Amino acid sequence: MIKFENVTKNYGSITALEDISLEIDDEFVVVAGKSGAGKTTLLEMILAKEEPSSGRVFFNDLEVNKLEGNEISDLRQRIGAIFQDYKLLPDRTVFENIGYAMRVVGASKEDIQKRVPQVLEIVEMEDYADSYPPQISEGEQQRVAIARALATKPEVVLADEPTGNLDPYHTQDIIQLLKKIYELGATVILATHDKQTVNSLEKRVISLKEGRLVNDQDPGQFIL
Repeated sequence: MIKFENVTKNYGSITALEDISLEIDDEFVVVAGKSGAGKTTLLEMILAKEEPSSGRVFFNDLEVNKLEGNEISDLRQRIGAIFQDYKLLPDRTVFENIGYAMRVVGASKEDIQKRVPQVLEIVEMEDYADSYPPQISEGEQQRVAIARALATKPEVVLADEPTGNLDPYHTQDIIQLLKKIYELGATVILATHDKQTVNSLEKRVISLKEGRLVNDQDPGQFIL
């Protein structure tokens, strides 16, 4: 489904990724590494937010780095993204936050009214539809962010340090939710520097260090 062929990404004299080749297909994968290892850059390549300096990135039969305009929008509708900082609109309710994200990609009012309760039920936040983000905990805000990522029924969910702001209890809560999403049929790619999380998952681990792929094992452990 996702393929990197000899991908290098340079920012001036800084190399964020160096000669990365890998394939990910219908699985739960952890991209592990310390801050600055290149994890976020790798995910942004899949989303067509960054272009390789050399090499190629594929999503199914699409060469991501050659997509333009509406093709990029279509790609991003097939990918759900979860971030460390939630990116929720504080002056809109939980329901409205998810609905707004759906409207941006062209969903109808009818689709929004039907889909939002479904995804809130998946993340066990159906009782908070009328709450505002400042009224709920950080763990609950991340659940809403995950619901938003699921709203377009994505084939792939990218989670970039989704537990970075959470305590150990809520961290495990979110990890269990990502497992549930995988069991529901989506490929999940989790980027994290949390050693305990990586080792507890017993999933494939792609390890990055200073932009280089240094290990790829299934199941794997945090080795950096």
